[in-house]
Amino acid sequence: MAVKLRLLRMGAKKKPFYRIVAADSRTKRDGKYIELIGTYNPLTNPAELKINEEVALKWLSVGAVPTDTVKSLFTKAKINEKFHYMKHQKQTPKTTSKTKTQKESK
Repeated sequence: MAVKLRLLRMGAKKKPFYRIVAADSRTKRDGKYIELIGTYNPLTNPAELKINEEVALKWLSVGAVPTDTVKSLFTKAKINEKFHYMKHQKQTPKTTSKTKTQKESK
């Protein structure tokens, strides 16, 4: 199952309001979703963006792929930076002791 982080449109005609959700990539745009991550209201000035960082980082860490729009919203909320830092902090090389596995023949 491929999970995507994408926008789910709510609101009335000509007055969009979006939820940022984790959903299976095969479901409809406004179909069922797995988990609610946040909301986005583009009509307010400035646009209102509320994201639960813990949930967003959880989904990014398990491999969910954000759409282009959600990726730009995550950049505005600085979640991409936190994920990048978290990801590279886990990949730091561990100290290992050097052992000889082969004997020198000469």
